[in-house]
Amino acid sequence: MNNQAVDYPKLNQALGNNLGDKNLGGIISAVLPTLLSLAGLILFGMLIFGGFTMLAGAANKESQEKGKKMVTSALIGFFVIFLAYWLAQILQVIFKINIVG
Repeated sequence: MNNQAVDYPKLNQALGNNLGDKNLGGIISAVLPTLLSLAGLILFGMLIFGGFTMLAGAANKESQEKGKKMVTSALIGFFVIFLAYWLAQILQVIFKINIVG
C-alpha cells in the first residue's frame, strides 16, 4: 500500500477546481461570477420577451401592460445586479480579497 500523503491544494489546482479554501467565502467567490453572468442572460431574455409582448399586443391594452411590467421588472433587476456587482467590487478593494475576479 502506498503511504504517500495527497497534496489536495495542488490536486485541486491541477484539476481546475477553483472553490478556494472550501469555506463559505471561497465557494461564494467561485460561484458569484457565474451567477452574475446567468442573471445577465436572464435579464436580456426578459427585456426581449417583454418588448416582443408589447409589440405583439399593440391592439390589446392588457398585453401591452403585461409587456411593460416585464420590461420594468427587468430594468429593476438590472439595477439590483449592477449594485450587487459594484458592492462586490468595493468589498474586494476594502478587504483585499478576490470575489468577482
